Amino acid sequence: MSEAVVALGTNLGEKQENLQQALDALARLPGTEILRQSSVYACPPQNPPEGAVMEDFLNMAVVLNTNMSPLTLLGACLGIEAAMGRVRNERNGARVIDLDVLTFEGMKNESFELTLPHPRSLERAFVLLPLKELYPTGRAPGLFFDAHLKEIDASQCVKVERL
Repeated sequence: MSEAVVALGTNLGEKQENLQQALDALARLPGTEILRQSSVYACPPQNPPEGAVMEDFLNMAVVLNTNMSPLTLLGACLGIEAAMGRVRNERNGARVIDLDVLTFEGMKNESFELTLPHPRSLERAFVLLPLKELYPTGRAPGLFFDAHLKEIDASQCVKVERL
């Protein structure tokens, strides 16, 4: 079993329900269990498409214990997104659900399919705030993030509640 961290985000439809549906789907993955989950954070869209008016995102992260390989976990996350109606028609656009594999224990990878740790995780308050909750020391498997959290503006992200 390996420890992996998955970030969840949504800004379309019934956002709390979207997060819960994605959590339920992650919990049903074979050989996988959710060990911990962060609170939910409301954050404004980051780098939205030009001229786009979008609602704030709800974001959170979960720690999984899984028998899956990193690429199989990524495929499962993409399958959950598709089953929930995710459409990828523009970069950084609105979405019903977004599932990103942030880290995977003992794995560093850089490929077209999957880069671990996630390449932009250290730049995003909506990722770092849930990570800090899950890993108070500022160190997740394969990712030291505490110093980066101190350097970014997280003031627009507000803790909402736990699901």
